[in-house]
Amino acid sequence: MADANTKRLDEWFERLERMPVPEGFRVEIVGGDVFMTPRRNTHWQIIRRILRALEDRFGQDVQVFSDVRVDFPGYENGFCPDIAMLKDGAKPDDTGHWRYQDVEFVAEVISKGTAANDYGPKRTAYAEAEVPVHVIADPCQGRCHVYTDPKDGDYADPVRVDFGTDVDLTGTVVDLVLKTTDFPRD
Repeated sequence: MADANTKRLDEWFERLERMPVPEGFRVEIVGGDVFMTPRRNTHWQIIRRILRALEDRFGQDVQVFSDVRVDFPGYENGFCPDIAMLKDGAKPDDTGHWRYQDVEFVAEVISKGTAANDYGPKRTAYAEAEVPVHVIADPCQGRCHVYTDPKDGDYADPVRVDFGTDVDLTGTVVDLVLKTTDFPRD
């Protein structure tokens, strides 16, 4: 049964779907605020490389998606992660929503207009949801921030890896080495 937060988010997203959102824009709700951001080529190229790495590691049937709504803990957090990978066998709930409890990996690619969300309330919500591995790829800094092992609603300090250096995720649920050599910069 959907809670009041989910029902409110359903109402918001239904309204947003009826609005003339321009092609190439992504819409999500963070802390009850609506954010619409354009997709840039840099953004998409990084997402595509992460997606390919996950498919190379787990096969094309891996439950991974981009820009699909998942409601996370906190007030009206209807996020559409750049990349989300679910546990094997995860299924939507009775209302057709994916459960945040099934998310094992999230990657966000920074956009200048929403960087504060990615580094702030979204990172906090992922930690509260106990997402085991969270990667922020920041093409402005040319660096990835890797968060693992959430405890008490927070992640420890991230491991920072410059673009061009491999991100070692072995020993995590993702268990791969993410190549960043071809990650573009802004």
